[in-house]
Amino acid sequence: MIIHPFSNQINCQVFIQENIYFMSNLRSIEQIIVPPPPHWVGNAFMVHNFFPGKLDMKRMSPFFLLDYGAKIEFPPSDIPRGVGVHPHRGFETVTIAYHGKVAHHDSAGNSGVIDEGDVQWMTAASGVLHKEYQDEAWSKKGGLVQMAQIWVNLPAKFKMSNPKYQSLKHSDFNRFTSPDEKAEVEVIAGNYNGTLGIASTFTPIEMYNAHLKNGAELLFSFPLLYNTGFLVIEGNVRVNDNVAPTDHFVLFANDGTDIRLTTTENAIVLILSGEPIHEPIESYGPFVMNTKQEILEAFDDLDKGKFGYLE
Repeated sequence: MIIHPFSNQINCQVFIQENIYFMSNLRSIEQIIVPPPPHWVGNAFMVHNFFPGKLDMKRMSPFFLLDYGAKIEFPPSDIPRGVGVHPHRGFETVTIAYHGKVAHHDSAGNSGVIDEGDVQWMTAASGVLHKEYQDEAWSKKGGLVQMAQIWVNLPAKFKMSNPKYQSLKHSDFNRFTSPDEKAEVEVIAGNYNGTLGIASTFTPIEMYNAHLKNGAELLFSFPLLYNTGFLVIEGNVRVNDNVAPTDHFVLFANDGTDIRLTTTENAIVLILSGEPIHEPIESYGPFVMNTKQEILEAFDDLDKGKFGYLE
């Protein structure tokens, strides 16, 4: 059942006209990207880097990087696994927990633990040191881990703003439910069908988790120039009648506005779309800036202790 309810002949005719209009504005799929070979980040996160990888650094702007940790089982451990203290400047890190619990500390004084369904949105901006690791209590039991981390670039005018931290709880997300109750969209950021996200962003960003049951259908519409991609977290889905398997990333061309998502099984899809930032990008390791000089300044500021202190 489509997300728009129609109950009489007149409305059915409107539906047909709307459907023809929708179909005529479909975005084409540029490519469906298979999971690249995984690599370890610290000793807690085995991730597939979907972009930038082989894509141009600006191809998914304002999203600069997508690391996806597909499902992996960890045995119990008395010592939490994780990533030690490291710096960031010039962008934001967005971590979504699908399975497992991740703790965070940074040199700006922020800390927290994200549980299944929660999101951690850290604005590094002018610079922070942070560390992320599996929650201590969770580590003692072990279990399934599945995560996604997105780096969101910042425009030049915000790159040296003050760091901040948003801990976004799964229970607090606003949700759109389809009339047939076969689909639910958790809106992390942006606006889906009048349902607003709770994350604060510096540029226009749409970020949702779409939960679909067997027979669900959802329609999405984004501005033509927004860079857009779907990551299939669970299940196999059809995107504009193309099959997208679990753990694959669907990259859309900027040649239409509308996207149709359907499934014949339970599925979860991460939706990313945003207005590109039309500025130069110079990146090196944990820094995403606009010029090489700014990268050198970042290293110099790090050496001088301007990123703060964190054990």
